Amino acid sequence: MLELMYSEHCSYKSSRPILKILPKEGPRVLVGPGYDAGIVDIGNGYVVAFKIESHNHPSAIDPYNGAATGIGGIVRDILCTNCRPVALLDSLRFGPPRKGRTKWLLKYVVKGISDYGNRIGVPTVAGEVEFDESFETNCLVNVACVGIGRKDSVVLARMDRPGDYIVLMGSSTGRDGIHGVTFASKAITAESEEERPSVQIGDPFMKKVIIEATLEAVATGFVTGLKDLGGAGLTCALSEMAFKGGTGAEVELDRVHLREEGMTPYEIMLSESQERMLFVVKPEGLEGVLEVFRRWGLPHSVIGRVTEGEEVVVRYGGEVVARLPARLLADAPIVRRRARRPRWLAKMLRIPKPKEPKDLGRALARMLSSPNIASKEPIYSQYDHEVGIRTVVKPGDGDAAVLRLLEDPRAIAVKADCNSRHCLLDPFNGHAGAAAESARNVVAVGAEPIAAVDCCNFGNPERPEVFWQFSEGIKGLSFMLRGLGIPCVGGNVSFYNEDERSGRAVNPTTVVVMLGLIEDLDWVTTMAFKEHGDEIFAIGRTYPEMGGSEYYHWIHGICGGRPPRARPERERASMAVVKEAIREGLIDAAHDCSKGGLAVALAIMALKGGLGADVDLKRVPRSGVGRLDELLFSESYARFIVSARPGAARGLKALARRHGAIVSKLGRVVDSPDLSLRFGERVVRCGIGELGRAWGESMRRYLGEL
Repeated sequence: MLELMYSEHCSYKSSRPILKILPKEGPRVLVGPGYDAGIVDIGNGYVVAFKIESHNHPSAIDPYNGAATGIGGIVRDILCTNCRPVALLDSLRFGPPRKGRTKWLLKYVVKGISDYGNRIGVPTVAGEVEFDESFETNCLVNVACVGIGRKDSVVLARMDRPGDYIVLMGSSTGRDGIHGVTFASKAITAESEEERPSVQIGDPFMKKVIIEATLEAVATGFVTGLKDLGGAGLTCALSEMAFKGGTGAEVELDRVHLREEGMTPYEIMLSESQERMLFVVKPEGLEGVLEVFRRWGLPHSVIGRVTEGEEVVVRYGGEVVARLPARLLADAPIVRRRARRPRWLAKMLRIPKPKEPKDLGRALARMLSSPNIASKEPIYSQYDHEVGIRTVVKPGDGDAAVLRLLEDPRAIAVKADCNSRHCLLDPFNGHAGAAAESARNVVAVGAEPIAAVDCCNFGNPERPEVFWQFSEGIKGLSFMLRGLGIPCVGGNVSFYNEDERSGRAVNPTTVVVMLGLIEDLDWVTTMAFKEHGDEIFAIGRTYPEMGGSEYYHWIHGICGGRPPRARPERERASMAVVKEAIREGLIDAAHDCSKGGLAVALAIMALKGGLGADVDLKRVPRSGVGRLDELLFSESYARFIVSARPGAARGLKALARRHGAIVSKLGRVVDSPDLSLRFGERVVRCGIGELGRAWGESMRRYLGEL
């Protein structure tokens, strides 16, 4: 039990001191980090619970079950709060797409997510996929879930009342998943295939029943605590709930309903079998809660009671087989790690600039064919993103997903983001940029960003260079979130994502999921150009910030240079202009400039609308940009492209003056099959058909049929 709870996966013994610097409080925060999900108050009596977690190691060994049980676990985290799961997001990282291992991993990760999410009736509404050599051995599978509930009926994972009963509900306990958390707390090796029994097996059909039965059981008013059984199984659930409530727990393992004969107490306490929930129930309501489980046909066992003491006592066959203070298990000692800036980093930052291609139109078409930019429709088409009738903005139509509340005339927006190459070259600014990009994306669909959760993916924290990346990354994330006034209400840390044989770690990758609130459905905005004759504007300034750009990587085969610098004040100004312009009805399309820069943003807006554009690049607000390729493909932060009906320029410029932003009219949407980007006598002209083929067909060429 101690080994499980002191694993990096459960204890956060390396990361806790650093994570403390993140902003966690705000007027909407009901529940912050430390529980199964963060919970924010969205008004009118409603709350949103959301969380993101990794399932990297299991997915690298068994991609189908690893990804599927990642979805199952994150759904249970939301269910623990008594919120109904309404949406899923996935943030995935793989090696080069033409590699056979990448194709195998991606195919079965996507199938695992699709099969599980579709079968439980929760739509997968947004996500991202990034390809890089660093993820070839260690793919990253980060999944998030969003739930909606009532403020007056939130339940937490605590045991507060001695005398309450402890009830285990759901699937039978088996030998699958034993030592899953210790497997996740070490690097992938040549022998990792032998860890396959540590990967849990999910049952989405059982999960659907568990969702409905759990919500009905809590509605009786007799459930005082609720937690799912994920990593470390019963050991984690019992010790953490008792520790948070300042109580103890006594359980009889003979009463646990088992899948396999002859299981030992050791196996029962360590099992990570899926689809199990631990309920704490008032004595007077026990029979009513059990009746709910019986009606839904769910196995269940009354395994113990909450006690006055602060110990977890485990009995089997009438004998005490474990007696430990809950604090000893749930509050592991902190490990102070050394941090050291990598020696190789200075050389990567100083790389010489490559030559500018003669044909920038061809370069733009090639950029749209990059696996990191090309349409991910072959992937997200595998998911049911409309089940539940909440989805307003579907994958690919806007910068973020938008979901109706149904019971309320408002909506929420959610998006996940991170640029891992920026984070590799400059962990501070790269992670700050991830927070800013996720915020810009929810703003672009008409939402106000109100809270975030994060999923940190790094190599071995025992290596000072890796721990420096982590420390700098969290400092950058905190810097941006504080600058934007956005609290971080939960998250996950996944270390040891590296290949022990080669010593190569994944690029430092902290995925930020941003939650936004839309007070009026009329504000919902998509990225497609709407009408020919509409005017096109740039918001924000472009700098020659090419380091880590997709242009350097895909066109020139370079990973290096100085990536963009994160500036919260400029992010605030640009976002304020877009938010207020949407509310005032000034703009009808919005898209942030991120991977691929200005030219890629314009091309995708044109492709989505089936219209061309005529743009004067000399009007692009810029500073220090000396080359046309830098103007086209720089990935500077704090920028948007928007389109508006003729006559909106005055209103946009007034907003820009008010907020200290910069807005410039670039050109107009045209009813022709061309994207024309002019810079004096130089013209970069591409046919929409050619760009559409590059953007729309490349993923299928790389991956084949999924």
